[in-house]
Amino acid sequence: MDNDAIRDMFVSLGEVTIKRMFGGKGIYHQGKILALELSGDILLKADAQSAPAFADAGASQWIYAGKNKPVAMPYWSIPDAALDDPDDMAKWVALAWGAALRAKK
Repeated sequence: MDNDAIRDMFVSLGEVTIKRMFGGKGIYHQGKILALELSGDILLKADAQSAPAFADAGASQWIYAGKNKPVAMPYWSIPDAALDDPDDMAKWVALAWGAALRAKK
């Protein structure tokens, strides 16, 4: 996904910074990471407070095969309905931003 398309998805927050990382891209706002782009998919940051909303909306959590067991990461797919609705997308971006603000450094 090109950087302009990514910026369009996060326009409700204002300016985002996009940096290459582990074969994908990290998406930052005010120096905090709130999303990843991996293999053309955007994954939004979630935490214990916001993850249930993602699950209820049918989003899937990023889980990769670790050395000894699957590892669940705090990033979730964007619910399908939000991909065609900028107002709905803004809601999910706001949830990701909230999780980014609550994350410990």
